[in-house]
Amino acid sequence: MPKTTKVKKKVTKSKTKVAAKPKAAAKIKVTTKPKAAAKVTIKISKTYVPKDTEKYMCEKHKVFFRMRLTEWKKELVKANNEALYFGSMDDNSISADVVDQASSYTDKNVEMKAINRQIKLISEIDKALARIREDIYGYCLDTAEPIGLKRLIARPVAKYTIAAQEKHEKNEKVHADD
Repeated sequence: MPKTTKVKKKVTKSKTKVAAKPKAAAKIKVTTKPKAAAKVTIKISKTYVPKDTEKYMCEKHKVFFRMRLTEWKKELVKANNEALYFGSMDDNSISADVVDQASSYTDKNVEMKAINRQIKLISEIDKALARIREDIYGYCLDTAEPIGLKRLIARPVAKYTIAAQEKHEKNEKVHADD
């Protein structure tokens, strides 16, 4: 009987290909929570508006609000930069008339207060973007109840439901009176 030899087969593992990064601004990578974290790219049109029929704070909603908040922030930064640049150009216009000087001073004061409000709003936008990254955007920070799409569309930086916001405002008023 002839002698047989055993031949070992080599087993090779195939490598997975890495997907290219999306180029459009509306494409955003989103990771899901399950053990096998798969990356999903969500695309929405610029005319997309969240609907009540969709699951609350689904990935489309998060992408919509992220885009809206970043655009709003860009507009505010641009407006602030223009106001600061063009506002500083008027510093050389010193008038001999006291009334004109007072008027100019008041105008600059009002402009600076508006810029300060916008800087605070930019900070609130940054906090809202952080809440989107943490998956807590759209839910009340006090009660953890959904804030609601209509409220978020009207005020994308909203942190509280209407009832919780009223409670906070009452508390602020009470403490302000002390």
